[in-house]
Amino acid sequence: MRINSILLSSTFLLVGLSVKSQDLKKQEDIKAIKSMCGCYEVKFNFAETFQYSKDSINYKPSKVKHDLGLEWVELVEDKSNKIVLQHLLIVGKTDADIVKHWRQDWQYENTDIYDFVKDRTWKFEKLQAKNVKGQWTQKVYQVDDSPRYEGTASWVHVDGTTYWRNTTDAPLPRREHTKRDDYNVLKRRNIHEITKKGWIHEQDNDKIIRDDNGNDVLLAQEKGVDVYTKVDDSKCQVAKNFWKSNNALWQKVRLKWEIEFKKNKDLSLQKSVDGKPLYTHLFELKPDASQAEVDKIIDSFLIK
Repeated sequence: MRINSILLSSTFLLVGLSVKSQDLKKQEDIKAIKSMCGCYEVKFNFAETFQYSKDSINYKPSKVKHDLGLEWVELVEDKSNKIVLQHLLIVGKTDADIVKHWRQDWQYENTDIYDFVKDRTWKFEKLQAKNVKGQWTQKVYQVDDSPRYEGTASWVHVDGTTYWRNTTDAPLPRREHTKRDDYNVLKRRNIHEITKKGWIHEQDNDKIIRDDNGNDVLLAQEKGVDVYTKVDDSKCQVAKNFWKSNNALWQKVRLKWEIEFKKNKDLSLQKSVDGKPLYTHLFELKPDASQAEVDKIIDSFLIK
């Protein structure tokens, strides 16, 4: 009996240590995610590395891209299992010079995924809880808070480095979709690495042609390195002011999208309504627009 009691006590001790270890790991993850908030000078760098087109004579690769920007990353939601970061791009000195940029939501042990298919269509997938244990899903949204891409993986803290790495399918990036129509899926290999000076978003992407049967043809590959260098928050004051004035509107937009996502159904969107894309309709709303106005616009783009 005494041996059994010792074994039982040892088991409880190991379980307790395991739970404590998981909790400490989660706190490290949260610290890493929230460290991406603040004011950053950003260098955006992209270059096509390899081309596989059968028409090598007429194929035109994307030009090498080197852009600079100033960006404020706002902590919009801060919960134990969900952290929401809104990016605001600063292109001038007034509210009119702020671009509501992309948004990233981080959800802990999330099982509900919207996988991008092609042509503004996402397929809902329910993951098994055991397969996402200890992982964080990064859900990335367009400037109008419609879905873009998402994937789940573990944050890694080892040898003095902290990073998150995932591969997932996505629509064409904004830098490409107005210039390229020869591919329709970007398979993104994303690495978010926290550094002493800020963070780096590194990408190794495949440009893919996907047909209606789901068959893929690799057209080209590219390398992307976006370097976020932390600067004093005062440099982003105009973006902070913008968000204070416009947060209520975008909270309504997020609420409407959340209702749609919770239906756990495949999602397809119109390219435009009345000749304008979704972001234009939403950007034209006044900060005090009603929930009904927001819902009506988004509903008009949903293909049901």
